[in-house]
Amino acid sequence: MEFASEAMRIGGEHIKRDRVIEVLNPYTGGCVGTVPKAEVDDVRRAFDIALAFKPRLTRYERHSILLKAAELVVARAEEISLLITAESGLCRKDSRYEAGRVRDVLAFAANAALEDDGQIFSCDITPHGRERRVYTQREPLLGVISAITPFNHPMNQVAHKVAPSIATGNRMVLKPSEKVPLSALLLADILYEAGLPPQMFQVVTGDPAEIADEMLTNPAVDLVTFTGGAAIGKHIALRAGYRRMVLELGGNDPLIVMDDADLEEAASLAAAGSYKNSGQRCTAVKRILVQESVADRFVEILAEKTRRWSHGDPMDESMDMGTVIDEAAAKLFEARVDDAIFMGAQLVAGHQRRGALYSPTLLDHVLPGMELVREETFGPVSPVLRFRTLDEAVEIVNGTAFGLSSGVCTNRLDVITRLVNELHVGSVNVREVPGYRLELTPFGGIKDSGLGYKEGVQEAMKSFTNLKTYSLPWPAA
Repeated sequence: MEFASEAMRIGGEHIKRDRVIEVLNPYTGGCVGTVPKAEVDDVRRAFDIALAFKPRLTRYERHSILLKAAELVVARAEEISLLITAESGLCRKDSRYEAGRVRDVLAFAANAALEDDGQIFSCDITPHGRERRVYTQREPLLGVISAITPFNHPMNQVAHKVAPSIATGNRMVLKPSEKVPLSALLLADILYEAGLPPQMFQVVTGDPAEIADEMLTNPAVDLVTFTGGAAIGKHIALRAGYRRMVLELGGNDPLIVMDDADLEEAASLAAAGSYKNSGQRCTAVKRILVQESVADRFVEILAEKTRRWSHGDPMDESMDMGTVIDEAAAKLFEARVDDAIFMGAQLVAGHQRRGALYSPTLLDHVLPGMELVREETFGPVSPVLRFRTLDEAVEIVNGTAFGLSSGVCTNRLDVITRLVNELHVGSVNVREVPGYRLELTPFGGIKDSGLGYKEGVQEAMKSFTNLKTYSLPWPAA
């Protein structure tokens, strides 16, 4: 399937350049389309245009644009799904689901744009108080938001940046992953069709080696919002300097299966958490901690589900999983699994690779020190680690550099309470995959998973605004 060549969206114009980047289908290797390879001057021009533009949209107008965009996403869901699958290799089941999530982000942001974000503080509540009231209001940033998104959710990652920016009346320049830029450009066109002034959201495409530094250091940048790997996030933190940063980084998320768990339910969660989206989610199940007394039976059930999880041509409607992003990524997973097997892990199912297609893979008797689970393995692998006591499970979970999300399968309130309080993560989901959330709710991690600032529509809107207070005389009641 071929898609027309695209251009950057700068200041409302479709800018083309002689230099291009080919967007390749990970399954077929064919060219899906081309995008311009931006030069630094293109990026500077986009920031200049954004900074010069002064948005005057009312809350209702922002609400209406976002709601109209959500309706357009629903109307064009099949087109969106086909494009996401073509450029990312995600199966149609996953790309259709992503289109639905994009709709949710836009709709939640539309509603949030209408909410009053101010507070009132009476000042006569202390012996030293006065007959006054202090009020707060949130205002757009003075400068421009610089956004950088990864490949794993080609359109939804973009939506999570731009929708809160629109809802708060900000201006944004986005650089999507050079591996999946077409979905970002399509979302930009949908927003323009819905009535968004193009100066409020511009998309530049190019080689990060050439333009990423300008995205971080341009004088117009007031805030950098980035989703991606921990190493790049740390580089951004060093390079961006005295600017606000929202960094949503990697994860090494555990699913903890206790001895009282419903093993059928737990195995279903493990399979979905490991293999949906080809395992390419920062919140995917990347470690499965199973209490020793039920581990053998759990592995049997998960092995059956893993073997039934169909994978192949992403355009085949019957497939449960497509490819990973490229062959290099698949080779990395293959090498880490090989290394774990060499060090004593037991291969139960999968571990077959053809190009960028890597099968759902289950390993048992994995140890915490193995690279497969010590680092973030961003693919469809289910590594089972066995533990005896809850103390041991907590130690294993907290023993990596990451702290994003977690899931726990148990019915015991004392276990749930302890894990909520003791796990060094941003979220704990009971009898659910680590990644469960609404597009509205706070999302983010600590340690190498982020600086503790949250994404999700509401929290992003807070990060994308400045809080101002003012006070007025107000006689006590």
